[in-house]
Amino acid sequence: MNHPKDIWNNQFANLLLDSMAEGVFTLNADSIIRSWNPSMEKISGYTAKEAIGHTCKLLKFSNCFDRSCPGNAQECGIFQKGTVDPTECKLMHKNGHLVSVIKSARLVKNNNDSVVGIVETVTDLTELTLARQKIEETQQKLLEIHQFGNLIGKSHVMQEVFVAIKAAANSDATVLIQGESGTGKELVAGAIHYNHDRFQKPLVIVNCSALPESLLESELFGHIKGAFTGAHRDRKGRFEAADGGTIFLDEIGDISPFIQLKLLRAIQEKQIERVGESTKRYVDIRIITATHKNLYDRVAEGLFREDLYYRLKVFPIQIPPLRKRKKDIPLLIHHFINQFNQKTKKAIKGIAPDALRVLMDYQWPGNVRELENAIEHAFVLCSDNQISIFDLPLEIRQMEYRPAANDNPDLPPTRLGKKITRSRLLELLHECGWNKAEVARQIGKSRTSVWQYMKKWDIPLTMPED
Repeated sequence: MNHPKDIWNNQFANLLLDSMAEGVFTLNADSIIRSWNPSMEKISGYTAKEAIGHTCKLLKFSNCFDRSCPGNAQECGIFQKGTVDPTECKLMHKNGHLVSVIKSARLVKNNNDSVVGIVETVTDLTELTLARQKIEETQQKLLEIHQFGNLIGKSHVMQEVFVAIKAAANSDATVLIQGESGTGKELVAGAIHYNHDRFQKPLVIVNCSALPESLLESELFGHIKGAFTGAHRDRKGRFEAADGGTIFLDEIGDISPFIQLKLLRAIQEKQIERVGESTKRYVDIRIITATHKNLYDRVAEGLFREDLYYRLKVFPIQIPPLRKRKKDIPLLIHHFINQFNQKTKKAIKGIAPDALRVLMDYQWPGNVRELENAIEHAFVLCSDNQISIFDLPLEIRQMEYRPAANDNPDLPPTRLGKKITRSRLLELLHECGWNKAEVARQIGKSRTSVWQYMKKWDIPLTMPED
């Protein structure tokens, strides 16, 4: 007669096995399955009634002691090794598909050291496998986005850029990408990173012109709790976030002398210090920078450190403006039409000859970004299967000829036909509801240029309250 305590222990053990998320089954000394918990039914598809009385050959494990499951139970390595360490493998589901699992096993012996049986556990990796697949698919999409083919161009100048990108991708050298706003400098940086050995590590992007010095220092290098008012906790910066990968510093020409010095030290020593901390932290990163300004001229003017300049331009890449590669305009138009067809579910097939002629004659001060915006604008208006000249932005079809844009705040912007002044900029800001992107579009400049004008003339970045 069983003791009540033994009965309770058995009931508790059975309840525990039944509630486990892991599959658990036991075998006797002859390797015959004697118990099979509900999780095993869910993982394998076999009910306890179907499994009990069979060997574990039923599951056809793909890897057990570095081999497939043996036909003879006594040949199983568990009897020699005593345990099966957790091993990632696959089992055959009752329905015929493979299930990714981690299995482990252990011999059970009595006090006389005789084998009583075997306990095996099986952990379902289906969700983990799906998560891995999603990560791989995301990584593949990033690779596809940043393949050289997504940098559109068959012109000679763009072919030279492709050669330079390929060379940079095979190196760890610091790269300086130079080109006007809207030429695709960020795409070039992405192509270099995602075609390099570091592609599985982060690509961290920082727009250096968007933040004042104090915030940029913290953004790049991080800070410790109490370093300044509002620093309520430790925070790692973008350099640490990019560890093992690449940091892309856009508009590097706008950083202050103080940030220039800290960046120089980070490049030289491969170490950074968080704001408010003296501890040096090692970072393994590849640095890519970009600017629409002429850094050499800024060095000559004393606005940019010469030693940092030469550290950054180990491998320079010059991106040509769109007006210098007009052969690529039809290719880019075709690319953007396909892109916006997918996005808007429209079926626009192309562009009318007179509309194409206007786009070919236009000087594109905003470069590829402006062309993309023009095609998106046309998609809003186009009700046919072909973009007409009347679907294009008004300022493009009204302007027969426009000389190249110049980002120098002291020179007149081409679209206004007269020199930009503080009062004229304020007038435009009021007209556009302080939408700096719209102001930039109207004067043929980048948003960065508008920010620079506003900073120069002490104009608030947000609309003043009445």
